[in-house]
Amino acid sequence: MKVGILGGGQLGRMLLQASANYVVETFVMENDENCPAAHLCHHFIKGNIKDFDAVYNFGKNLDALTIEIESVNVEALEKLESEGVKIYPRPSAINIIKNKIKQKEFYKQHEIPSSDFVITQNQNELADHHHFFPAVHKLAEGGYDGKGVQVIKDKSHVGKGFDEHSVLEKMVNIKKEIAVIVAMNDKGETAVYPPAEMIFDPVLNLLDYQISPSQIPEKIYWRTEAIALKVVKELQSPGLFAIELFIDDEDAVWVNETAPRVHNSGHHTIEANYCSQYDMLWRIMLQYPLGNTNAILPSAIVNIIGEDGYNGNATYQGLNDVLKMENVFVHLYGKKQTKPGRKMGHVTIIDKDHNYLVRSAHAIKKLLKVIV
Repeated sequence: MKVGILGGGQLGRMLLQASANYVVETFVMENDENCPAAHLCHHFIKGNIKDFDAVYNFGKNLDALTIEIESVNVEALEKLESEGVKIYPRPSAINIIKNKIKQKEFYKQHEIPSSDFVITQNQNELADHHHFFPAVHKLAEGGYDGKGVQVIKDKSHVGKGFDEHSVLEKMVNIKKEIAVIVAMNDKGETAVYPPAEMIFDPVLNLLDYQISPSQIPEKIYWRTEAIALKVVKELQSPGLFAIELFIDDEDAVWVNETAPRVHNSGHHTIEANYCSQYDMLWRIMLQYPLGNTNAILPSAIVNIIGEDGYNGNATYQGLNDVLKMENVFVHLYGKKQTKPGRKMGHVTIIDKDHNYLVRSAHAIKKLLKVIV
């Protein structure tokens, strides 16, 4: 079977590593021939995943196709789907999710709890919606890893907003931020991973560390799962989805965003769950039974981020000390160049003791530095 991946970053790299369990011929398209996934696939094609002709020509001789990032040419995927290529997830789902305005309208249409919003065409319109403040302004398309998102606390912050098609969301008083990964196959069968709790770096707006399963009351646990399942079932598409949710101060659960692909919040599943999110996506694409999503042990993830003030060939300070730690698994993404804030890898810790996970996460953050 011939399967293609649009995008060759760290998620594509880990997806390809999981493909070793199956008899499959892999293809990757990415603009950068030195991308993390390039050397792990059977066939690498240099090309722009946003270009119609490039995507169509890449996929027309494949059996199935998936994405590593949602900023792809959906029109080309629609044509490929009409010609019999299996697309995971379906182009109709990608089309909704890749545009944050369409996402919010989708949640509203299907009565999925999400914060109130208004659409803005330019920066000047923000002042007209001051009753929404404090709010979060998000670019309709193109935002990624904290970029394209701006907090508008009051009228004095209007100048920080975006002067293009965007969505203004009323801010939620967040107590916890949760991610739930849901798998659905072509038969409509589903499998849900335990919710993971994400703790963010307030400066970079990137994942600082993560704990899974999240320590939340059972009632809220089941509500997050039910809402995540509803999102995926309403999208009516097989594939793997990560649903990011907020739990507010009154324990209400709100959907923030959905990702139509393997996700950073699911890195821990490689070691911590019986079936990783990457293996699960291969099972879906190859028409195999869904895997076991249960946790083997609780886990934590620490992102390895390029240090401030360092640009150039990456060196990993403290790596040997981290590798000496028990129940710790280091994943480097094969990126040769570091720069401030760039994701260079992650570390997974597994242990039955929650306090040990938190202590280890903080210790790793202090020990492991990406410099030049």
